[in-house]
Amino acid sequence: MNKFRTFTPTPSSKPHSDWKTIGIFLPYVWVYKWRVSFALLFLILAKVATMGVPVILKELIDHLSAERSHPEVLLVFPVGLLLAYGALRLAGTLFTEFRELLFVRVTQRAIRTAALEVFRHLHALSLRFHLDRQTGGITQDIERGTRSILALITFTLFNILPTLVEIVLVLGYLALHYDIWFTVIAAGALLAYVVYTVLVTNWRTGYRRLMNELNSRAHTRAVDSLINYETVKYFSNEAHEAASYDANLQHYETAAIRSQYALSVLNVGQAMIVAMAVTMMLWHATAGVVEKTMSLGDLVLVNAFMIQLYIPLNFLGVIYREIRQSLADMERMFLLLKQDREVTDAPDATELNVKGADIRFSHVDFSYEPDRQILFDISFTIPAGTVTALVGHSGSGKSTISRLLYRFYDVTGGAISIDGQDLRRVTQASLRKEIGIVPQDTVLFNDTIEYNIAYGRPGATKAEVVAAAQAAYIHDFVESLPNGYGTIVGERGLKLSGGEKQRVAIARMILKNPAILIFDEATSALDTRAEQVIQAQLKEIAVNRTTLMIAHRLSTIADADQILVLDKGRIIESGTHQKLFDAGGAYYRMWMQQLIRQDKPENAAE
Repeated sequence: MNKFRTFTPTPSSKPHSDWKTIGIFLPYVWVYKWRVSFALLFLILAKVATMGVPVILKELIDHLSAERSHPEVLLVFPVGLLLAYGALRLAGTLFTEFRELLFVRVTQRAIRTAALEVFRHLHALSLRFHLDRQTGGITQDIERGTRSILALITFTLFNILPTLVEIVLVLGYLALHYDIWFTVIAAGALLAYVVYTVLVTNWRTGYRRLMNELNSRAHTRAVDSLINYETVKYFSNEAHEAASYDANLQHYETAAIRSQYALSVLNVGQAMIVAMAVTMMLWHATAGVVEKTMSLGDLVLVNAFMIQLYIPLNFLGVIYREIRQSLADMERMFLLLKQDREVTDAPDATELNVKGADIRFSHVDFSYEPDRQILFDISFTIPAGTVTALVGHSGSGKSTISRLLYRFYDVTGGAISIDGQDLRRVTQASLRKEIGIVPQDTVLFNDTIEYNIAYGRPGATKAEVVAAAQAAYIHDFVESLPNGYGTIVGERGLKLSGGEKQRVAIARMILKNPAILIFDEATSALDTRAEQVIQAQLKEIAVNRTTLMIAHRLSTIADADQILVLDKGRIIESGTHQKLFDAGGAYYRMWMQQLIRQDKPENAAE
């Protein structure tokens, strides 16, 4: 067994075609087709202006080197050329800036739209997906993916495309005005340069993709370790965590070194191709000047064209590599969109219409995995406005029932209905709007107490938040804090005690005001006195509401209208507390065991 958790490929890391990734990305840009079209027009105009600069320079040199038979003309004509030279340079810059201004909205809106779509999709995925994945890696994929959109647009539309336009213009000019060999040399060198760059960069892409995986793994490991800071301290495992993190960094280091070796091979090969091409072009041009078939202006023009062309080409390897890297990063983000939602609204799903909130489980079977069945033929009814409690040993399926009621998963067999409406035939949003839960393990946002309570009903007023806090008996505590309701609760609410977090959760649920309540060990983190107070308050809240209580401490559910005893995914007993106690079965034994542990025989039922 490996000592440390290191990189393990996941299904989502399987690469697909770069063209397919581009096909997914293009609709985000093409929404602004008119802006894109005008930006491309300005791009072409900028390149035409840029190409005109060496042509004007050639005319200026040829004119100044000609016979000075007309001095007055020699004085006036260069002024006109100089003005045209300056105008073309200014025009190139202006057209480039116009292109940038037109395209900035396209770029930023594409980033925003893609990131929001992925974010919404992640929230729409099933609980199974989020339990199987690590949040740190997902957020890293989204961050790199959104950055890659900006990089892809910048490098393709602002670097590659302008260079291609310039190549076409230069080759066309050379073919029309000079010996065909100039065009052949330039085209051949360009083809060799591009082919070599693509081949070597494709070789490097494998390292980049591996680096992405390893970087996500290291980031996830660091986030996981820091979130569990207290656990690390409890077991004095700082050295273990550092070693585990370093093991992932070591794999990343190896991949990065190999990637740099490949980059050096790329750079040397590109430099050789460029040097040979420029040397051959200038040799041919110099020979033309000597043979009087070309002027000094032509020599300067060819040299200027080559410099102007090969300066951006010097970065073609970097640009192409960045494009491939951006596509790889974008690929990971878009693969998140391909994750199956598993639990989806039916095409004809309707809003849940709650009349009394009568809940019915009919022969429900459920399995998290095909070979691991959790619930077996579960059937029970919670009449509207009554309290039903689920009890049983850990792993008996109690929490699974609450998750199915929320429709975090779909049942494997049977059906669950509310007021006769199958949960699979109603929208998830309308279903969850009618259910409120106080979980055993309350997790809060790293925000203020007011924000966490108001999360039960976004848009609630401060007065409503305070009223909910008072109903949950946390108002006085909040008011005693220096910042009151503006107190930041910390990561996952770690600045509050367990009892304080549960009271915030209760206040949040009260503010939501749902028709169905779920209490999953809602008072487990409270002391005895606070538990009695909260239990009394929960009873008041549950009046005229359909309530499902999950409990280990049987004393908290003794007055429930119905108690269901679960064991290994099956209901083995059901009835009121007195009925089950008198039956002397599993419930009776659980009650007596808790009584013995507490050494409080006076709590036994009469």
